[in-house]
Amino acid sequence: MSTPNGIYLLAAKQISVQPPLTDEWMDAPIRYREPYVQAIDPDYKRYFAPNVARRLGKILKRAMLTARLVREASGVDNPDAIITGTGLGCIESTEAFLNALARGGEELLTPTHFMQSTHNTISSLIAIDAGCKGYNSTYAHKGISLECALADAFTQLECSRIQTALVGAHDEMTPTYFTLLKRTGYLGHAPGGFSGEVALSMMLAATRSKNALCRLRGVEMAYGPANSDAPRQALTRLLQRARCSPNEIDAVMTGLSGLPANDQVYARICPELLPNKNLLRYKHLFGEAYTAPGLGMYAAAVCLYRQRIPAHLFVDHKRGEQRGVGHILCYNQLEEKNHAFILLSPCGK
Repeated sequence: MSTPNGIYLLAAKQISVQPPLTDEWMDAPIRYREPYVQAIDPDYKRYFAPNVARRLGKILKRAMLTARLVREASGVDNPDAIITGTGLGCIESTEAFLNALARGGEELLTPTHFMQSTHNTISSLIAIDAGCKGYNSTYAHKGISLECALADAFTQLECSRIQTALVGAHDEMTPTYFTLLKRTGYLGHAPGGFSGEVALSMMLAATRSKNALCRLRGVEMAYGPANSDAPRQALTRLLQRARCSPNEIDAVMTGLSGLPANDQVYARICPELLPNKNLLRYKHLFGEAYTAPGLGMYAAAVCLYRQRIPAHLFVDHKRGEQRGVGHILCYNQLEEKNHAFILLSPCGK
């Protein structure tokens, strides 16, 4: 799915392991050595009444706040659609409910944790807070959840079914679930790699605003082994529909995480599909999570808006900062068989 003109990314707000609600990571990123890092929460007392803050779980407060601020920054108070991608959903509330069930059986259970444990609670809460009665959907497809939500929004905007869409990527991590995912091999303490948390809200629109971050030129996904032709075909479709030549791509934002099983796929596919391109990374700053690709897209959008790529994003440590950026391709793969490409460009291109 792509269009030559593209869709505009008006604004984005994040709460992650980097300073929340700012772009300070561009100039002064926080570095971590721990295998598991929780997000840095802002002072919610500035934004929520005490009774509201007590009632909401962490992921819901993060999602609600980033959605509020992105609506304010974009000037779109009532988006036509609210679409969320989440791999784990409200895992903390789920654990709290199950632990209470195990301890006390089916007696004296409070309904709050159960009500907040479903994945679509996030989109629903944002809609209630904004008073939106339009299209509302949630995608929970592990590591491609964000791309599925983005593709949904892009398709509807491209077909003029909607004019604005609030797209979110939200995931939290608990010590228990971190241990389980580490046993499966999805997470692990590798050099430069760690587990993080994600809360990202983005406002997409069919028309440009004055301070739009960048243009979303297209989203394309493919299913097939890494050694098949599926990734190449998906990338070719994306570039052809966006009328973009591979030579116009300045950099590729990859999902390198420090885990050999994950990184070997990028090391093999990227030189084959896009030889001699500058490779970027973001998980060494934001950590690994199912919807971490949303933060990779956000980081690329900020680079395009500021027209510079800081040196600490380059895989090649010897490179310095790059000024002037044309197109950035975001590439994410999951388990060597799910491939997703997102093409971004400056608003003027």
